[in-house]
Amino acid sequence: MYDVVIIGAGMSGLAAGVRLAQYDQRVCILEKHKIIGGLNSFYRQKGRNFDVGLHAMTNFAVKGTKSGPLSRLLRHLRFSWDDLSLSPQLGSAIAFPDVLLNFSNKFELFESEIASKFPDQIDGFRKMVAGLSGYDQLGLGASGGSAREYVSQFITDPLLIDMIFCPLLYYGGAREKDMEFGQFCIMFRSIFLEGFARPYSGVRHILLQLQKKFQSLGGELRLNKGVEQIISKGDQVEKVVLTDGTEIYGKHYLSSAGWPETMKLCNLPDAVPQLPAGKLGFIETISVLDCDPQKLGHSRTILFFNDSSFFSYEKPDSLVDIRSGVICSPNNFEYNEPLGEGIIRITALANFEKWDELSEEDYRVEKLKWYDRTLASAVRFMPEFRDHIIENDMFTPITVKRFTGRENGAIYGTSDKKYDGLTPFSNLFLCGTDQGMVGIVGAIVSGITIANKYILS
Repeated sequence: MYDVVIIGAGMSGLAAGVRLAQYDQRVCILEKHKIIGGLNSFYRQKGRNFDVGLHAMTNFAVKGTKSGPLSRLLRHLRFSWDDLSLSPQLGSAIAFPDVLLNFSNKFELFESEIASKFPDQIDGFRKMVAGLSGYDQLGLGASGGSAREYVSQFITDPLLIDMIFCPLLYYGGAREKDMEFGQFCIMFRSIFLEGFARPYSGVRHILLQLQKKFQSLGGELRLNKGVEQIISKGDQVEKVVLTDGTEIYGKHYLSSAGWPETMKLCNLPDAVPQLPAGKLGFIETISVLDCDPQKLGHSRTILFFNDSSFFSYEKPDSLVDIRSGVICSPNNFEYNEPLGEGIIRITALANFEKWDELSEEDYRVEKLKWYDRTLASAVRFMPEFRDHIIENDMFTPITVKRFTGRENGAIYGTSDKKYDGLTPFSNLFLCGTDQGMVGIVGAIVSGITIANKYILS
């Protein structure tokens, strides 16, 4: 009998495990795959390491900062600043037709860019920023209302509104076209007021730090142990049954698998209210280059681009929507030494159902087609790099569904978040993306918050 059984060894599950193990809880984390990470993981192919999920870690703060999500998670997990080995970004940008807005980890740059490109909007922009809720005001409850309606009270130019929303939606938007006000506050602060950073060795560094800490505290991590069923008796979960038939008992249970996915494991009757599965899927291409992107003239860390008169953030009618996207180069951070090979990662919106209905052969053919089309779309906004590619890979929403179990391959989960983390069972709680926190820091904070509120309290 464990004190706590956690489903999923992603960021939130591992963070919750560390927090609970610090207080002598007997904790078991169950992960259906052979590696940890969930939505933010890593793999090895042809002798190279590849990241999945992490473009950059948001919420960056310089060493010694006392407030904000990053300092909070370090304090709660008893990590030092040096444990995460974060290097800040060189600088990023938002590129729309005829307008480019640069930004960095210093908010003053973004503010000056808006003052220069949208001089009649800067006063409203400053008032909007002054009215954003702080992290300590958001808590575990929804902070509702349309973010676009909020922003429109201060900014009247639809182009600037779209340019502000483009990075926020691509890095945390579970809803089409809009996001809830509370999510907007979180994402705006994490990207524009705080900024991007990355460990030299990528997402695996953060994951392995969490795993090492968890196991050093006596936590038990079981890989290749997928959960087949969550068995309940009355209003409590009694046990989980693994795919190999093993039964695991606990006093409390945490799931980072997502709300629809967790409820499906519970076999709840139709009368129990459900949250919808997410609609938004993505493809990502990964291109390995024979040189550093900076040698080709590309020094931006992340570039959010859109080539249309308006920004469309919704499930596309075709396999992929290449009108907009995200270009990331892991090389373009302030490391002490170069990464070595160059890497360009490009993300775009995709339609899960369209990919899912393809035959195996057609799926392979369409991946090749859309890899080429995605790169062709991206090079309109960055220097040509295609002649320098020496290796490549690509994932689709089908890949996400296969390796994470997320319905529709929706990385950001359901559009209706379960902010309180509660489920129909008194000893089963939700953490992670569907609890309402996205990104690396958000997921870690979610695991800590749920563990604190419902088990350690």
